[in-house]
Amino acid sequence: MHFEPIDRPARAFQRSVTPGHIQRIARRVFGRDAVSAVELGLGMYNTTYRVTIEGRERPVVMRFAPEPSRQARSERELMRNEYATAPYLAPIAPLMPRIIAADWSHELIGRDYMVQTFLDGVPAPDGLPGYPRPTWTGFFRRIGEITRTVHDIRGPGFGPVAAPKYRTWSEAVAGSLHELAADAEDAGLHGADLRKAAELAESRSDVLDEITEPRLLTGDLWTVNTMIAKDAPEPTLTGVLDLDRTWWGDPAADWTIRMANAKKDERLAFWEAYGEPDRTPAAVWRSVIYEIRHLGAVRLERHRHGQTDEADRSYEEVAAALAEID
Repeated sequence: MHFEPIDRPARAFQRSVTPGHIQRIARRVFGRDAVSAVELGLGMYNTTYRVTIEGRERPVVMRFAPEPSRQARSERELMRNEYATAPYLAPIAPLMPRIIAADWSHELIGRDYMVQTFLDGVPAPDGLPGYPRPTWTGFFRRIGEITRTVHDIRGPGFGPVAAPKYRTWSEAVAGSLHELAADAEDAGLHGADLRKAAELAESRSDVLDEITEPRLLTGDLWTVNTMIAKDAPEPTLTGVLDLDRTWWGDPAADWTIRMANAKKDERLAFWEAYGEPDRTPAAVWRSVIYEIRHLGAVRLERHRHGQTDEADRSYEEVAAALAEID
């Protein structure tokens, strides 16, 4: 079998698997050998391969979660969360890879893994720069439509889709911030500012608990998790993938909303399809708490990937956010 891993430093967070692992999974799932496996540099959490199977015309994707001992509290069992979310995402299923197999048994490898269909197209971060920026508006408008569709889906409780464990939205937000603080401290970083935000969420629970109906949050939908058509006259979104950080909660807390608000450029078309955001004082206060939660997750991810300057910058950014609402 041709095997092509990505060469990473020994201490890198993402870790390759072996050709034997790929082969055993191919035989279990398809009853046939794998002909080739090429690691893809997509994402910053799971390890992903494009795998060609003997006798199959189209390749498949094999994705491997980090070993359980290397998963942070705030990111535990994300692949299982993605699997649990799939039925709820039926309205956008034509855009998403189909799950062929998922295995949490750790019989073949000590990691969760999933086998999915391979999406055609080009990753949006690679393809978009080839188009004039004014043509990007249709792409962002489409993301707005997809996000609106997902946010209209109602859920049974607050928190991660696989285990909505919180009775109220304020409990979910505070619990998430406490987890991020503990994860930061486990990694040798500071978490006191995140704990302060959690305490503010608890003390102002009435503002957060104006959100009474859990809605589905994509968790991570933006350009990096989309595919566009190859050689189309303008950027045309054809696929959505890796929605493993889904939550039940306030749509305004979604990463997608944060990114849509980040700049006043072509992404303004997002709001044409999504609808205008709530700008009441309570909504603005909540948005700052949500931003701190995002910054806590960014701090952890950047540190994990050796991006020290970006991780350090989060302290100033959280301090500025706390000053707005404290």
